[in-house]
Amino acid sequence: MDHLYEKTIKTTEVYKGKIINLEIQEVELPNGKTGSREIVKHPGAVAVVPVTKEGNIVLVKQFRKALNKTIVEIPAGKLEIGEDPLQSAMRELEEETGYKTENLEFLLSFYTSPGFADELIYLYFTDDLQAGMTNMDDDEFLDVLEVSLEEAERMIKDQTIHDAKTAYAINYLRMKESLQS
Repeated sequence: MDHLYEKTIKTTEVYKGKIINLEIQEVELPNGKTGSREIVKHPGAVAVVPVTKEGNIVLVKQFRKALNKTIVEIPAGKLEIGEDPLQSAMRELEEETGYKTENLEFLLSFYTSPGFADELIYLYFTDDLQAGMTNMDDDEFLDVLEVSLEEAERMIKDQTIHDAKTAYAINYLRMKESLQS
């Protein structure tokens, strides 16, 4: 067994919501003492790095209440329970941007905030976009932008792009471009 492992002794559900649940877990620490962990349970999410035939990155501009500001991000969304991440990514891309694709390349998955949450994001890439129709959720309001890689990098510097998944996606595109040169 991993010498850093924390065995769960007791779990108490504190909150059950539409997007997240919150648990308090009493754990046995590696030194034999007990501790308490606040854990946000999340069904997971998908994100897509969509690039147009002209080489522009398709982004969405959205107000994020948790930050109390508007930021620019790659299209993304929550996985529905039991939903395949690939199908979810295709759905979210079209719902948010109006673009669809049958050709998504899986890049990687990563945990967003492993210190307190179990959210896992599956990240995909496509440069094979066809026009479709947006179909946003009733409580979802956003603008669709198409920007060059250089403009996206400037948006990271001025914190218009201010989230890790999007910053990673932009850096991935820059790295991919430099490898092709």
